[in-house]
Amino acid sequence: MNIVKKDLDQNNALVTLRIEKVDYTEKVEKTLRDYRKKANIPGFRPGMVPAGLVKKMYGKAVLAEEINKLVSDNLYNYIRENNLNILGEPLPNETEQKPIDFDTQEEFEFVFDLGIAPEFEVELTKKDKVKYYNITVSDEMIENQVKSYTGRYGKYIQEEVVEEKDMLKGELLELANGKVNESGIKVQDATLTAAYMKDDAQKALFVGAKKGDIITFNPAKAFENETEISSMLKISKDAAKTIDADFQLKIESITRYHESEINQELFDKVYGEGTVSSEEEFRAKIKENIQENLVADSEYKFGIDAQEMLVSKFNDISFPDTFLKRWVLSSNENLTPETLEKDYPKMIADLKWHLIKDKLAKTSDLKVETSDIEEYAKKLAKAQFAQYGMIGMDDEIIANYAKDMMKKEETLKNMVDKVAEEKVLAIVKEAVKLDNKEVSIEEFNKMFEAK
Repeated sequence: MNIVKKDLDQNNALVTLRIEKVDYTEKVEKTLRDYRKKANIPGFRPGMVPAGLVKKMYGKAVLAEEINKLVSDNLYNYIRENNLNILGEPLPNETEQKPIDFDTQEEFEFVFDLGIAPEFEVELTKKDKVKYYNITVSDEMIENQVKSYTGRYGKYIQEEVVEEKDMLKGELLELANGKVNESGIKVQDATLTAAYMKDDAQKALFVGAKKGDIITFNPAKAFENETEISSMLKISKDAAKTIDADFQLKIESITRYHESEINQELFDKVYGEGTVSSEEEFRAKIKENIQENLVADSEYKFGIDAQEMLVSKFNDISFPDTFLKRWVLSSNENLTPETLEKDYPKMIADLKWHLIKDKLAKTSDLKVETSDIEEYAKKLAKAQFAQYGMIGMDDEIIANYAKDMMKKEETLKNMVDKVAEEKVLAIVKEAVKLDNKEVSIEEFNKMFEAK
């Protein structure tokens, strides 16, 4: 086996592998002997098939398989042992590669193109500036969160007089000529809410009514579509399209949702028993939680701006563009050359960022420990619970949920990548000068609007 590398320029190289008969003969013969032992060919007892026949039947395929394995193993060993920082995967050369004939050749030559990553160093100083946006917590944000909690932790109470948003339950009967149609639709425990009615006149029939009242209304007028009618009358949508009769509802119950009062019961439900003991502490805790979430948003924006700053520092580094485009097209059968040309600048920017992160990680001897991933998983778990208003969850519940997340291979891989990136950004944040700026949430959100 002979391997020769030829540098074409700083980003492109050719690697030629020459395989001689001695490199593969022993392994090919051993494989054919194994085939002979197992071959089941009519007319021959197992293990007694002539070696020549086995070679004639399987020799070419075995040779090709062994040659391909030799090429693959030796090529990647060469790249690893010589610390070649390649981009993509080696590709067969389109001009230097000679045709291969496994029937007649005993020696083989394979030529591969390599795309070589650019050489550069990442140096950060306080001359490098990155904006850092500190998002202020407004009174409105706190008030909105208070309303969210009082709404979420309210309760249903039975009432005597109907308001628009109340849920009414009772017997619903179809009428004919102002009287109950004995052969018509009858629904026990029917439910409806006046707020969902599109017709104001029909809605007004219910608002102000009392428990025990009988209300006559027309579903076809009250509701906008057959879906709501079919659900209320428990009939098909097709049948609902034909409904035009009046109905009467005897109001048997009026259920109204009451928002929670701002009291100790609410504090305990939101943050756990005894954590907060006054409205002042409750609002302070809410502000603290909002601020924590906003810090995550600030860090996200910092990451974007830091990436843009670093990538722009290396506008002059070169890439094996022709090679990369060829490799990307060969790896993505649904990608067209036109689409690639359009997306290529973004692809190069992402590739630069990937190389920059690797440089910073290696320079700082950055490592991602299991404990780092576990903490990140817990942070994700808390954020997911918080989306549903589940604040102050027990640590054991958070930890168990995080462990379940880490069992998924793809999720775990993404976590490792994200933790590594966060560690790199922490290095950047420490090294550069932060241009701190106070902004409102509205100003911050506008930064992400499409221009």
